[in-house]
Amino acid sequence: MYYKFSLFYVVVKNMAQEKFCQDCDQKHDCQKIYGQLGNIKGPSVVLKVIVAFLLPVVVFIVSLAVFEEVLAKAVNAKELRTLLSFLISLLITFIFVIGCSLLVGVASDSKD
Repeated sequence: MYYKFSLFYVVVKNMAQEKFCQDCDQKHDCQKIYGQLGNIKGPSVVLKVIVAFLLPVVVFIVSLAVFEEVLAKAVNAKELRTLLSFLISLLITFIFVIGCSLLVGVASDSKD
């Protein structure tokens, strides 16, 4: 039943958008503008995306695993060990993100 409702919503929404486009004075320019936007050439942002989104997650997971293992020998209470390793990993990830931001800022300043 949910599928039928969402399909109905999509059909109604598309019909509303088509009617909106029919009333627009610039409806013929939309395709041309989106085509021009798609053909814009620029530098690849893959490395920046990896550094901004994937690397902090990896740093957090690795540091969490490492500190969980290190604190296993020092702290007997499992809940306290988990909390401490989580907080330390969060701090290390935060420092990593700040450091990357500073490095990217310095690198972009040197290009200007």
